[in-house]
Amino acid sequence: MSKLHVVAGAGPVGATVAERLAAQGHRVRVLTRSGSGPEGPGIERLRIDVNDPRALDQALIGPDGDSAVAFYMCIHGSAYSAEVWEKELPSAEQVVLDAAGRIGAVVVFPESLYSYSSPHEVMTENSPRKATRGKLGVRTRLLAARDAHSTPTVSVVASDFFGPHVLEAHAGERMVPTVLAGKTSRVLGSADTPHSFTYVPDLAAAMIAAAGNEEVWNRVLHAPTAPAVTQREMATAFAAAAGMPAPKVGTVPAWVLHAGGLMNRDLRELAETVYMFTDPFVMDSSRTEADLGLAPTPLTEAAAATVRWWQDRDR
Repeated sequence: MSKLHVVAGAGPVGATVAERLAAQGHRVRVLTRSGSGPEGPGIERLRIDVNDPRALDQALIGPDGDSAVAFYMCIHGSAYSAEVWEKELPSAEQVVLDAAGRIGAVVVFPESLYSYSSPHEVMTENSPRKATRGKLGVRTRLLAARDAHSTPTVSVVASDFFGPHVLEAHAGERMVPTVLAGKTSRVLGSADTPHSFTYVPDLAAAMIAAAGNEEVWNRVLHAPTAPAVTQREMATAFAAAAGMPAPKVGTVPAWVLHAGGLMNRDLRELAETVYMFTDPFVMDSSRTEADLGLAPTPLTEAAAATVRWWQDRDR
């Protein structure tokens, strides 16, 4: 049965969620400030700021008077900094939670591993999420605010993204185009330390499945994520998918970011999370996979789809 779903944001997660919902026969509204987003049958793009309660209320009601059953909050802030996140995200999430609560819709959030306070251990759905500093602390407080709100929510945690639509990511434009060009790929930290990477279509599938399963509401889930690999192995998987030899992989040492961060804010923000790439950074999603009946896409298949998307984009 076709139902109305609303997606805020048209980045890699929002676009993928919208496309999958439409492919399943649902009606989808994509909300962005610019009116941009994916196109296709069943997708309606609206120019709406989610901070506007009145406009948001209208967007959650269909032309026949039916209410949206789920809201996917895929907005992550206008800049990669704790200051911007603290200024923009808590208030926007509260407006969305209030609006969804008025119509009885569940709100589903893509979430990061930033709030995890024991990242040196394998991170599961039950791991402590008590980080306090910088961007990490912002994510902790957002999770707490969702938990305290009366509107049902689901936060689906993913590690670093890769896949179609993924540009600004360590395994996105920082890696794939370089590998496809046969050049040396420069990665942060260590090239040979295990690191979890989440394929965005697997995250989208989990978010949609969670929205339709009341048994997992008001929980933190983990997006189905394949076994951790090194950054060198990720680059090699992309090369193999393109029929190319194993690429050369160099590194940007952590000390370079820390030193550069003294003068450059962007480098300082990257340095805050460089521990994710200097030490093992591994998440386990087995519990969520069992609860939702999902499994991660094998790396060879995911890498092939990613490479095809980049090749099509370049054409």
